[in-house]
Amino acid sequence: MEYLWTDNENAPEFPALEGDAETDVLIVGGGMAGILCALRLHEAGVNYMLLEASRIGSGMTRGTTAVLTAQHDTLYSDMEKSHGSEYARLYLEANVGAVDSFRALSERFPCDFCEVPSVMYTTKEPDVLKREAETVRSLGVNAEFTRDVPLPFPVSGAVRYPGMAQFHPIKFLYGVSRGLNIYENTFVTKIDGHTALTERGRVRAKKIIIAAHYPFKNSRGMYFLKLYQKRSYVIALEGAGNLGCTIDNYDEGGFFLRNYNDLLIIGGGTHRTGKNYGFEAVRKFAKKYYPDAAERFAWANQDCVSLDGVPYIGKYSPNTPDIYVATGFNLWGMTTSMVASQIITDMVLGKKNVYASVFAPNRSMMHGQLLANACEAAIELAKPLPMRCPHMGCALSWNEAEGSWDCPCHGSRFNADGELICGPAMHGKKIKKSR
Repeated sequence: MEYLWTDNENAPEFPALEGDAETDVLIVGGGMAGILCALRLHEAGVNYMLLEASRIGSGMTRGTTAVLTAQHDTLYSDMEKSHGSEYARLYLEANVGAVDSFRALSERFPCDFCEVPSVMYTTKEPDVLKREAETVRSLGVNAEFTRDVPLPFPVSGAVRYPGMAQFHPIKFLYGVSRGLNIYENTFVTKIDGHTALTERGRVRAKKIIIAAHYPFKNSRGMYFLKLYQKRSYVIALEGAGNLGCTIDNYDEGGFFLRNYNDLLIIGGGTHRTGKNYGFEAVRKFAKKYYPDAAERFAWANQDCVSLDGVPYIGKYSPNTPDIYVATGFNLWGMTTSMVASQIITDMVLGKKNVYASVFAPNRSMMHGQLLANACEAAIELAKPLPMRCPHMGCALSWNEAEGSWDCPCHGSRFNADGELICGPAMHGKKIKKSR
C-alpha cells in the first residue's frame, strides 16, 4: 500500500529502551492520542515516557483521512434522545474545542492546516439530517440543512458545519514529537499492576496510559466485548478538482471525500474487519464520477468502534485506578485523540474535566452492538478452521486483497507468514506459516 501522508516525510528517530526504567507516567502507543498526551505532560513538567512498539505514527495515524470535525454522523440527535441535551452539548463542545486546539497548535507545528466546512449528505430520505441540523443548532453550532453539495450527482439533503478543518497528520505528529521523551521499537508485552513488561526490560510507573489503538489488557474493562474494528479503503486521485469542503455520506455503504493540495481523497468500502475486502467499491465510485482522474495513492485503515459510537476515554476500569485508556474513536480519530489527551492528562494531574463523564469507559454496555459482538465471537470460535487468532482463539479469515489473515472478532491482523500486523493480539507465533 502507498500512504499519502508518509510520502516524502522524514521521520524523527528515537532510541529503543534498553533495560529497566522508572517514570511517573508511562504512555503506551505513539499514534496521535499518545503523542498529544506526551505533549501535554511535557508542557506540564511531568516526568513521563512514551513507548512505541514500532515507529511513531506508523499505525492508524498514517492511514487517517485527517478531517478535523465535530460532525460525527447523527450522534447529536441520538444523544439528545437517549441522554438529554446537556450530554449532547458536552460531546459537541469537546469536539469543537478539539478543532480549535489543532488550529492553535498548527501555529507552532506547521501541518497544512486549512479551515473548511464539513458536510454530511444523503441520497435517500433527508428528514433525519434535517433533524440533526436542528439539534446541532440548538446545541450551539450554526449547522445548516442544505441540498447544495459539490458532488457530480444530486443529493436529497445534507448537514453543513462551518469552521471545521483538515490537516496533514504526519507533518503535525512529527513536528510535535521532536523534543519529547519517546522510545521506539519498544513493544510492551504485558501490564502487571504498575509495571509494563517489554522485550528488553521492565518499566515501573505510578500511572499508565494505554493509547495503543485497541486495548491489549483483557483482564479488566471488557473491551473485547465493548469494541469491534472496521476496515476502510482509501485512494487519492489527481485531476479530480477541489470540493472546498470535507464530505461524508450518511447512507450505508457510502463514501467520504476531501482534498489535499491537488489530490482528491476518496474513502469507503467500510466493513467489519475480517468480512469482505478490497478497493473495488472505492475504485468503482471513482471511475463512475471522476473518470478522467488518475490514482496516485491507495491504502487501507482500521478503526475501533464502541458500543454506542462514543469513545472510551478515562480510567481503564474501576479496579485499575492508575491505568487510563483512549480507544473506540470510530471514524473520527483526530478530534477524539485531542479530546482524549485533554481528559486523561487532567485526570493524571488531578484536575476536574467537565467532559470526562461523557466519555467514561464504565458507562452502560446495554446496546444492540454488544449482542452483535458476542454473536460474532461465538460464530468464529465455533468454526472448525485450523487458523486461529492467538488473542482469544477466533477463526481467522484470509484477506486476499491485502494478503493478510484477519480476525472478525476483534480485528487482529497477521501477514501471510503469521507475523503480527496489528492487535489486540500480542504475537503471531501460533499462526501457521502457510495458508
